[in-house]
Order: sequence, then C-alpha cells, then structure tokens
Amino acid sequence: MGSEQEDTKPFLSAAIAIPRANRGSGSCHQHLTTAKQAGGDRIRSRPAAPRRISRSFWSADEYDEAGSSSSGQQLAGNVQNHMRVHPKFLHSNATSHKWPFGAVAELLDNAVDEIKTGATRIIVDKAFTNCNGSPGLLVQDDGGGMDPESLRRCMSFGFSEKQSGSSIGQYGNGFKTSTMRLGADVIVFSRCMKRSEPTQSIGLLSYTFLRETGQKDVVVPVVDYKYNLVTGEAKQCHRLAPDKFSSNLSVILKWSPFATEEQLLQNFCDIGPHGTKIVIFKLWLNDDGDLELDFNSDEKDILISGVLKPAETSNTAKTMNGRHLANQLRYSLRAYVSILYLKLPAYFKIILRGQEVKHHHIASDLRYCQCIRYMPQTFGKKEDHVDTIIGFLDGAPTISIHGFSIYHKNRLILPFQRVLSNASSKGRGVAGVLEADFIKPTHDKQDFEKSQLYQKLINRLKEMTNEYWDLHSDLVGYQKVSTASPALVPTLSGTTATTSSERIPIDHVSAVPSRPNSRENPSHAIPIAFAPHLVSAPSGPNAVATGVSTVCSQSRMQIRSPSTVAIGTGSADTRKRKMETLVDMDGPLRRQSRHDLAGKSSVDSIDQVCQHMGERELKEYTYLKQENKLLRQECLDFESAEKDLLLKEQKLRLEIEQADAQYTSLLNEYISVISVKTSK
Repeated sequence: MGSEQEDTKPFLSAAIAIPRANRGSGSCHQHLTTAKQAGGDRIRSRPAAPRRISRSFWSADEYDEAGSSSSGQQLAGNVQNHMRVHPKFLHSNATSHKWPFGAVAELLDNAVDEIKTGATRIIVDKAFTNCNGSPGLLVQDDGGGMDPESLRRCMSFGFSEKQSGSSIGQYGNGFKTSTMRLGADVIVFSRCMKRSEPTQSIGLLSYTFLRETGQKDVVVPVVDYKYNLVTGEAKQCHRLAPDKFSSNLSVILKWSPFATEEQLLQNFCDIGPHGTKIVIFKLWLNDDGDLELDFNSDEKDILISGVLKPAETSNTAKTMNGRHLANQLRYSLRAYVSILYLKLPAYFKIILRGQEVKHHHIASDLRYCQCIRYMPQTFGKKEDHVDTIIGFLDGAPTISIHGFSIYHKNRLILPFQRVLSNASSKGRGVAGVLEADFIKPTHDKQDFEKSQLYQKLINRLKEMTNEYWDLHSDLVGYQKVSTASPALVPTLSGTTATTSSERIPIDHVSAVPSRPNSRENPSHAIPIAFAPHLVSAPSGPNAVATGVSTVCSQSRMQIRSPSTVAIGTGSADTRKRKMETLVDMDGPLRRQSRHDLAGKSSVDSIDQVCQHMGERELKEYTYLKQENKLLRQECLDFESAEKDLLLKEQKLRLEIEQADAQYTSLLNEYISVISVKTSK
C-alpha cells in the first residue's frame, strides 16, 4: 500500500474517475479536455475494457494485465520509496480462508476487540445493494471507530494497532483477507471521536475496480469529513488538495452501490457518535452459480449454500447426530457464532439478522464432567497450565460425535477436534473444552501451527480421552472392559475420588477450577501438580504406573487420577472386589507415600519406588516431590501467619475491652456530674 500522505495510490486520472452521472462520450470528452488544460502530460488514452472478473472466488484470480499501465508509470514518477502491491495479491491473500464463515469470524474478531473502547454490540445482516439486485453482507459495531489515519492503516497491509496480549488479531491482515474472500468489493464507513473534532471517513477496496481499469497497484480511494455532533453537519476534509478529494469521491461513487454523495453520507445515520459499518457487495458465487452465503433459506440465519443439511429420517441416531451443534456449525452462522467465543461480557450482544445470538457454552452439554490440568514442558521450560473440562455429550451413547473444542485467547480455533480414529467406538461421545494460549494459531485462525507444543497437546488429549473412556464408559451404557488397574507414582493418601452418577454442574464461564480449601478438611486435600503423559504399565499384581493425571477441583466437580475406579452399575460384591484389588495393588505404595510425605523418607524407600521408573518418569517424580516440599513450606508460612494474626486479634480484643471499660467509667462520671449540677 502507499504512503500515508496520499489519499489514493496513484492519483487517479480523470479518464478513470468519471462519475456515475457522466458516463456518456460527451462528458468523457469534457473531462479529458479539462484535465489536459490543467495537467497537460497526465492524459492517457483510456484502455480497452478488460474481461470482467469471474463471480466465483476460486477462478477470480485470472488477472488481465493488458489494460492501461499509465497509472503505474504515473505512480513511479510521483511517489518515492513506495512498495507496490499488485491487485492479484488481494485474491491470493484471501485464499487462506477456505471456509466462508472463517472470513466472517475475522470481521467479528475486529468488532470484539473494540469491547475495550466501549463496543456493546455487533450487527450482522443482509445488505440491500444496487449491484444487479445481488445482496451484500453488513457487519457493524458501535466501537471507537477509526479516524482517517486508522482507516488507511486498516485498508493497507501489515499494520496492526492491537498491542494488547488479549487481542485476537495480530498481523493487521484480517480485514483484507476476510472481505476479499466474501466478495469482490467492500466499502467501509467509520465515525470516530478520538480527535478534538469528530471525523467520519469512507474507504473503498474494490477488486472489480482494480481489474476493470487494469491497475497494476492496489488503489484505495478514501474521503474524510469533519462531523458536527450538535448540528449533524458533515464538511469535506481536504487532506491534500481539493481535486484529490473530488477524484477519490468520483471513484467511490462510480464503483460502489451509492450513486451520490448524499447516499453515501446517509450510511452514517444509524452508526451513532462512533462506530464502523462494513458493507461487502458483489458476493462470490459457488460452482453451481448460487451465492456462497444463503440469505433465503432461513430469515434469521445465514447459511452456506450447497452444504448437505441433515435430512428428516425416522432413524433417531441419525437425526440426533445431524442436528447436533458440531454438525450445524459447518453450515449455520448462528450455530458457529454461538460458540465462537469462550466468554463475553453480559452486556455485549451479537445480533444476527435482527435476532440476538445466544451464547452457548459447550461444557454445559457435558455429563460426568471432570477437570484435568495439563502443564506442558518444552526444552526444560514449563509453560502455563491448561485446564481441560472433559465429559460425555448429552445423548451419548447415541451421539457419535467426539472431540475437543480448543480456544485461543477466548476465540474458538478448532471445534470438536478429533484425537482418536474412527476405527472403533472408543471415545464415542467424549468431548472436552480447553483454552490453549501457549500455542499459535494459523493466519486464518482455523487451525494451529503444527509445532512440537501442539503435537504434545494432541497426544495428551488422546491419553485423556482413553483414560476417561476406560474409567467412565459404563456410565453411559457401554460394557466396561476388565483391565489391570495401573498403580500410581506415590501420592498423598486420600486423593482418590469417586464418580457421581448425577450430572455435575460447573461454572462454565470461568472454566478454571480453584484449589480446594485444605485447611477446612486436611484429610481431603488434593495436590495440584504436574500432569505427565501416561505410559503403559506392566500388567500383574506388582504393576507400577509411570504416569499421573493431574486433577483440579471446582465446586462439585469430581477429581480423578488413573488409580480411581469408577463406581457404576453393578452389584455391591463386584464393587467391593474392585476396591479390594485396588488396595492389594496400591497398598504398599500408599503406606510408603504417607511415610515419605511426612518428611521421614529414606533412601531405600525411594530406590524401591524408582527402580520401576524410566528417566522421564523419575524426573517427573522428583518434580512432584519438590512441588510437594514447596507446598508444605507454603503451608507452614500460612500457619505461622495465622498464629500471628490470632495473637493480633487477641490483642485488639483486649484493647477493645479496655476501651469499653474506660468509656463506661467516663460515662458514669459524666452522669454523676450532671446529676450534681441538676440538684444544685
């Protein structure tokens, strides 16, 4: 994109910037004559009209460069140090979005980032344009808006003003990729109050204009106005020269759905004192010649054309699976947006086609929920922990859907990402939710970079799924396969938990479990520790496990470790035998654990436990002991502080009692003095 001192790149010749009302040959001649008198050598003959662009996105990259190159030559002479961006790059850049809803989500991200500037709503709707009767897409927010400089940076490449660590956007490229993926042209209206005097700006990014005028450089006409909030009057703001403002305005009027300046300014009527409105028009068609975005099938939704919807059938299983959110989000924007963000402020609304989108927490669809903490490590560096909520989906085992919905900085990246193969029924109906801020998403925010951290996370989720299935599959009707229960690396006694057969309520908004109050009930204190990967343990009565699953607790959420036995349907004798087996296998280690954690460990006991471990498991065990030591020291500090506070409390109570006694004495003295005066 061009210099920030320029309104357009290049300055558009009068031959190109002919207003919509003057398209006849006479008016064209008059423009050329006027321009010749004023500028002389800037006149070039108008090129032959190139072939019109295809309305299908995936074939719209056939760019015809046979048109005029005068503007490009003009640019080289007038602008220095200018990095040229060919219009073909607009299309190739937009191909990063394979899925139209991914492009819509980019625009929503920009609006959600405006919450910190006061945004309270996003409006997504069908826009009525005059482009051959074809509808457009409207995305509008009431955020802080963009001043003239910000709008130019938004419509340029490589600028990003989002320095906050919580912002979703990062590269300053989302607006261009998303709008050009949805349609050939986009016009932006933005009103801003950042300056002493409010401004409103209009910018046009038109692939159609660039193609049909044979441009070799991306030209973005922008016009600015100074706005009076009291009178509602808008005055033209000439950043450079009045003729450049007129040139830009002429291009906007010719290549946008609005024929006059008055029609342009009417778009600010519903924006309010600040906000941004984006209108994407000349939407792309699919291979069947239909609009990719379907506005007609559901008046309260926007669908993707050509996607097979679940057919009505008497098969209950097929019906439940077809209507599940995991399948609906592939073609329904309302379903996708409902889970797009992990949490939003209560006052913030996303309004799709006139109706608010109800925010949906995927975790609220889970039964027999558990929270498992995972703390990834890479090159000896411990990353931040990840708390994963896992459970069975409502409708299991009929529901065959499986997978984890992975968020990044509050934004959904991978919905229902499978971690197990389809070869068996194992994992059927198991789903989870987590927020992984330590891995980086791809530019289109529909996947993650395939880094070592990402692969470790996927492997850990696979282990979580297998472990959860082995322990709880009988709760939803599957027959439990009898396998040898793995023993644990020594842990605190009393850390095992039972599984409730009832649905467990969770605070789905916070989704980050809190540490239990060990002071109130020390016997049920649960350590929150590092969660290593599980390793297959040898079967047999002397088997020793090589992994431990870290767990955490919130309200009534149940805590699990690989040694716990799910108590499901079955006779009391069967459950008793299972518990006896567990005690037989794990008893010596539990006694050893109590001995060690009490601070009386011996070299022999450590060697006896560690001889069954590999190098990685030994490091993890050592880490757990160090963590336990630190926690115990922390407890001692708290106990010491508690004693000090109790002494301080007693001292203060004593001072209060003394003050009360002094007050009573003074009061009695005052009463006696008053009574003496009264008697006199």
